[in-house]
Amino acid sequence: MEARPLMAPGPAPGESSGQVPARHWAAHTAQLRKDLREAVPAESLRSLHRLSPGRHFAVAGLLVLAASSAAAGILHVQNPWGWVPLSLLLGLCLFDFTILLHEVLHRLVFAGPRRSVEPVLAWLYALPSGIAPSQFTRWHLDHHAGLGSENQDPKRHRLSPKRNARWFKALYFTPALIPIYFRAAARETATYDRALRRRISGERLAAVALHAALAAGIAWTWGWMALVKLYAVPYLFGFPLAFGLNRLGQHYDVDPEDPARWGTRMRRSIFWDAAFLWSGYHLEHHYFPGVPFYRLRALNGALAPFFEARRIPARSYVWLAWQYLVRNRRPHTRWA
Repeated sequence: MEARPLMAPGPAPGESSGQVPARHWAAHTAQLRKDLREAVPAESLRSLHRLSPGRHFAVAGLLVLAASSAAAGILHVQNPWGWVPLSLLLGLCLFDFTILLHEVLHRLVFAGPRRSVEPVLAWLYALPSGIAPSQFTRWHLDHHAGLGSENQDPKRHRLSPKRNARWFKALYFTPALIPIYFRAAARETATYDRALRRRISGERLAAVALHAALAAGIAWTWGWMALVKLYAVPYLFGFPLAFGLNRLGQHYDVDPEDPARWGTRMRRSIFWDAAFLWSGYHLEHHYFPGVPFYRLRALNGALAPFFEARRIPARSYVWLAWQYLVRNRRPHTRWA
């Protein structure tokens, strides 16, 4: 049994292509990939790549329970000091569903092919955030293939702030993120083929209709204040805050000259592991995208000697936020 390749093979849910295009990342990381395979013993790699649907759905169940509990608490708490933190927590839960969607698009849920189930899971996980699963899938896999490039990586090319001003970068942690993201996604989607554009458009229309129905149902059942607490604050404030902070720990503090540091190594933290479902180990994920999220902490431990030998520092979210928003570091550059 061999470990999965560094780039996830096979078509993503809703796609018909056979393999992720080998572009900037593959062209510049031949030696790095060889070093990584030597850094982690083959037996350990095989174990780290082992998929457990039970563990995946246990996490999904706990996330649903957390979101439901937060929603119930919001309805029963009248004091803003009580319901505002719960609304922000609900926004974090909504963001975390995109992490589950991320697992689906990399085919990290089932050990064998589940072609009929994966598109359904992708749709269910995409629905809380309102994004189109096909758009997110293509966007993210292109991000893997183009990592390190200013133009081939759509996240960097379309979404990263081009204006290095504190006030502008701070917008990504506010409700302004929503038009910023969908504008970036629309520009990238315009480069796709017609069939994929039509699929994405249909998914977005369906998501908008379902969200509108949900908002109307909340207002009708519990009143307008409940709509603010259950819907507006989580989506407009909780989700952007979680999204912005999570993305800050991905590819903003990097070394453009060293492919091993085209992502940010994050410090181990039980709190952030739970809050972001292990997605803080984003550099490790790019090294081995076939490792499921519940094994990324173990992968981080296995790579510790590699990180130390390459002098790749571990960052905290507090340190990154200070550098980014206070010291006004430019994204995708080396900050230390």
